[in-house]
Amino acid sequence: MARKTANDDPLAPVTLAVGQEDLLLDRAVQEVVAAARAADADTDVRDLTPDQVQPGTLAELTSPSLFAERKVVVVRNAQDLSADTIKDVKSYLGSPAEEITLVLLHAGAAKGKGLLDAARKAGAREVACPKMTKPADRLAFVRGEFRSFGRSATPEACQALVDAIGSDLRELASAAAQLVADVEGTIDEAVVGRYYTGRAEASSFTVADRAVEGRTAEALEALRWSLATGVAPVMITSALAQGVRAIGKLSSARGGRPADLARELGMPPWKIDRVRQQMRGWTPDGVAVALRAVAEADAGVKGGGDDPEYALEKAVVTIARAARSRGRG
Repeated sequence: MARKTANDDPLAPVTLAVGQEDLLLDRAVQEVVAAARAADADTDVRDLTPDQVQPGTLAELTSPSLFAERKVVVVRNAQDLSADTIKDVKSYLGSPAEEITLVLLHAGAAKGKGLLDAARKAGAREVACPKMTKPADRLAFVRGEFRSFGRSATPEACQALVDAIGSDLRELASAAAQLVADVEGTIDEAVVGRYYTGRAEASSFTVADRAVEGRTAEALEALRWSLATGVAPVMITSALAQGVRAIGKLSSARGGRPADLARELGMPPWKIDRVRQQMRGWTPDGVAVALRAVAEADAGVKGGGDDPEYALEKAVVTIARAARSRGRG
């Protein structure tokens, strides 16, 4: 979820939404608009792109009205404003108008940093909307979605939803809302599986889980289904790599409680329990063989081979065999 500064009043004179996650940026705007319309149902909302904000535009929009109406002025991609317009905005930040809330959406990069710094110096309410590129961030987002509805979901259910839906935050939010609307009580992994069976089976992580568990036939079935439903081969090799590396990291770690190992290895405690179950047939040599297989498959799907599907099938079979290497002699 978006992080906010200590000034958490959505009706603050200026709100600065910083980041590149579109869903979070839109929610930052929606929160301000909802608060303004709760205070005044006739609030005028102007949602503008940089090309619509010319020198003098902001002064015109924020000038006193005969009707003293409340107004929300949203400026998207503020980092792309012209130099002269940025001067106007900086000047406005020093003396914002009453009954008007200015919302600046800024990517947060080096471009337009002077405006970003000026808004912060002026005491703008800030909402962080970072791009969620890490699986752990998306997992935290899903947990937050369920909490925002006042509902409980198990860690396994949250992970299953991320595995099934992928990285699109809008789809994750929609899926969480659908589950909350349709399901009573705690949302668990079985519920997610029932709702998203096709997508969960097609998940790259399902392929990886079956492979590192040594379940060759199921892993190949999941792989073929995954490819047939449009999952990118590179996503599958990435999931295979994560699965094998998790086995290697945990097998070489010192014993301890899941919470301690989670901190040491950078995994959630429930993931430690799952990997412990998956690693029973593994040996250090098996991990090395599996990692080589993943590297070869990765090269194959990125242009190093003629048949990405064959490269993936070969890797899945090799990993599944490596998972049963203990005791084969």
